[in-house]
Amino acid sequence: MKEYQIYKEIICIDLKSFYASVECSFLNLDPFKTPLVVADKSRGGGSVVLAVSPFLKNLGVPSRCRIYELPKNINIIFRRPQMKKYMIVAKKIIEIYLNYISEEDLHIYSIDEAFLDLTPYLSLYKKNTKEIAQDILRSIYKKTGIYASCGIGKNMLLSKLALDLEAKNSPDFISCWDYNSVKEKLWKVNSLSKMWGIGPRLEKKLHRLGITNVYDLAHYNKEALKDHFGILGEELYYHANGIDQSKIQDKKYIFSKRKSYGQSQVLFRDYYAPDIYIIIRETVDELTRKLRSSNYYTQTIRLGISYSKDFYSGFNRQITLDEPTMSGNEIFKACIKLFQKFYKGFPIRKIYVGLTKLRKLEYKKISIFDYEEKSIEAENNIFHKVDEIKRKFGKNFINRSSSMLDSSTIRSRNKMVGGHHE
Repeated sequence: MKEYQIYKEIICIDLKSFYASVECSFLNLDPFKTPLVVADKSRGGGSVVLAVSPFLKNLGVPSRCRIYELPKNINIIFRRPQMKKYMIVAKKIIEIYLNYISEEDLHIYSIDEAFLDLTPYLSLYKKNTKEIAQDILRSIYKKTGIYASCGIGKNMLLSKLALDLEAKNSPDFISCWDYNSVKEKLWKVNSLSKMWGIGPRLEKKLHRLGITNVYDLAHYNKEALKDHFGILGEELYYHANGIDQSKIQDKKYIFSKRKSYGQSQVLFRDYYAPDIYIIIRETVDELTRKLRSSNYYTQTIRLGISYSKDFYSGFNRQITLDEPTMSGNEIFKACIKLFQKFYKGFPIRKIYVGLTKLRKLEYKKISIFDYEEKSIEAENNIFHKVDEIKRKFGKNFINRSSSMLDSSTIRSRNKMVGGHHE
């Protein structure tokens, strides 16, 4: 497969337990010695933990759990999530990256992870890739107090695998992989879900084909994988062999077209019908605002309902409309149809609404006799004006009258960033 191999000097940097480390930095505490948790304790024991410090991670505490699941024998420091603070620190770290490389050689993968192409800079700095990576990690710690891990590879995939499978647990938080590492290290990974891009559901599907580890995947028939999974099957085959031809500079390759919008909300008391309808309506309003801003239409609507922990898990169902829409009323009606069909009357603690099969429509046929289409157009015109007012004066400047009811959560959520306090 040498004809498919590219030889770049790519590093993938991960900011260790980012949110918790930021909080430790502001408190002048060592995150490896401090039992700190980022979660809003005022919301009760059912509140979701956003992050835990490396100290707690090393004790086996998961970074995503509920407050009541945290160990009781440790004097834990709780810090309420402050997303604006984390975004300010993340911006400082991006500025550090740009002190070393140009913007075109940087890809921000998430708030705490980034890819950097160092290939053009080795001769400039007269250093090898690991030495430059060490300089960057030192700069991050010196200017922000945040520790980072780094994977080094000959392509983006190898750098990410080096980070996930080795660097995070290495003494200096750095690991270097080349194409020889595929046979020596990657093929020895026995859990498919440890492989970047393979989740539990896909892992189960691969198991049904007799593929139980990365070695099996790398040696499976490529065409058979393509028959089962389409283009994803071919990609899985190449990734299991360490092959990845994507480039940081090729933005259109990295940023795939959006396939869905979704929003979930954890509720901090039990909800029943009809109060839950207000939460569903507010969630739909938020999602349709995103549709309007991006000029997307959706055709498939998914509703997920999770019950209180003492009852059954809930349901997750979808419905496909005859025609694509961006109408909040149509989407809300579809959600209520699903709710009334599958709801069993138990107390509700979480909802999810997802919009898939997104597409952009340049035009839509409208008959002068089609009053329903005309009413949808009028609805969109009204909400475009509402969107404009919210952008100008703030999200809470104008809301539905139902936002004044005790069961509504929209006013408090509008004060948050990413679902958390600023």
